[in-house]
Amino acid sequence: MENEIVEKPDYVEELVNLIRSGESDEGISEKIDNYHDNDIASALDELNEKERKKLYQILGVERMSEIFAYVDDVGKYLEEIELEKAADIIENMDADDAVDVLEEVDETKRKQLIELMDEESKEDIKLICSYEEDEIGSKMTTNFIEISRRLTVKQAMRELIAKAEENDNITTIYVKDDDDTFYGAINLKDLIVARGYTDLDSLISHSYPYVRDHESITDCIEQLKDYAEDSIPVLDDDNKLLGVITAQDIVEVVDDEMGDDYAKLAGMTEEADLEEGLPESIKKRLPWLVVLLGLSLCVSTVTGLFENVISHLAIIVSFQSLILGMSGNVGTQSLAVTIR
Repeated sequence: MENEIVEKPDYVEELVNLIRSGESDEGISEKIDNYHDNDIASALDELNEKERKKLYQILGVERMSEIFAYVDDVGKYLEEIELEKAADIIENMDADDAVDVLEEVDETKRKQLIELMDEESKEDIKLICSYEEDEIGSKMTTNFIEISRRLTVKQAMRELIAKAEENDNITTIYVKDDDDTFYGAINLKDLIVARGYTDLDSLISHSYPYVRDHESITDCIEQLKDYAEDSIPVLDDDNKLLGVITAQDIVEVVDDEMGDDYAKLAGMTEEADLEEGLPESIKKRLPWLVVLLGLSLCVSTVTGLFENVISHLAIIVSFQSLILGMSGNVGTQSLAVTIR
């Protein structure tokens, strides 16, 4: 019996139908908890403004902050939300995501939103914004748990439980020394299974991988992708922990770098080419097309010089497309090797 392909459910469509079902807000809230934030983010585009505003009200600030982290063009949705509530949503996001969101609004509104945030959020955003775009510090999040090396296993567990509610990245617990410098890291599993009398220092990995905040993203990629860790600490020049790079951040960074490299090799710029208008696209690509046209004319001219030879040996023409095809294949293979 042949295996039948089971069609996957369309969660986005289900969400849209749920919101338009006319069910009570409580009923929608209960059911929508079963869906992933990314699916809800995708559903926003399928809803009209009135339906989205209803959804904002149902979900609340904390859930919306998690959903907006998955939205590419979140600026247009922030326009539909009251300024104070929008500030609360951004305040609840990871610092790196909050910076990305703030970059999508105009400068005046950006200042208004930041002014409404608490001091801790302001400091985190200021820290992320202090780095150049190509520095790894610009991609880190300040969402992590750090404990003192002097704690016992029981004390460490109590502190972990107390901080876990406000931090998503809990699979790795970072440890600081008496002078607040980075001391090492503990795997959550090791801490959970450890006995109360176990020496905490025996659980700490003292040679845990890390990166410096001002290192370039390109230099860090090779190092980061070699470690199967959920997060990598980012240290300053004084060995103090500033933030972490999560596995998701690493994937996004690698994806962005590969996209940039491919675009540059093709004579294009980055993602802006996907959003720019036709005139700008023509202006950037026309010079390359003109050069290729000139080279093609040269090939045609050279071929014309051997017209007499070709007239006597017509079979030679059949090899022309083969040779041109081989050069195209060689170019494609060389491009693939270069990108890798």
